[in-house]
Amino acid sequence: MTLQLIATLAIAILLVIGLIFSFVAALGLLKLNDAMMRLHAPTKAGTLGTGAFLLASMIHSYAFGAGSLHELLILAFLFATAPASANFMARVNMHKRECSPPPTLPGDEMWSTLNVPEEDREIEEMQT
Repeated sequence: MTLQLIATLAIAILLVIGLIFSFVAALGLLKLNDAMMRLHAPTKAGTLGTGAFLLASMIHSYAFGAGSLHELLILAFLFATAPASANFMARVNMHKRECSPPPTLPGDEMWSTLNVPEEDREIEEMQT
C-alpha cells in the first residue's frame, strides 16, 4: 500500500464521518422542539462534522500537493468560537425568558442570573 492510497482511504473515511455529523446537525436543527435544544445540534454535531471535513482537506493537501495550514487555523478558530457563541445564545434565550428557567439551587438565588448580591453592589458603587 502506498502513502497516497492510505491518504485516500483516510480522506474517504473522514468525509463520511463529516457527512454523518453534518446530517445529524441539520436533522437536529429541524426536528428539535425548543430553541435551547436546537442550539446543541449545530454547535456540537455541526462542529465535529466541519472538523472532519477540514481534516480530510488537510490530509488531501499534504498527500497530493503542497501542504497547507489554513485548515488547521480554521479548525482552531471553529473549536474556539463555537462553544462561546452557543453559550451567548443560550444566555440570551434565558434572559429573554423564552425557555424554561434553570433549576433553583437551595440557598442560592444568584445562580445563573444577573442579580448582584448586596455586598457586591456596595463595592461596585464605591469603585464608580
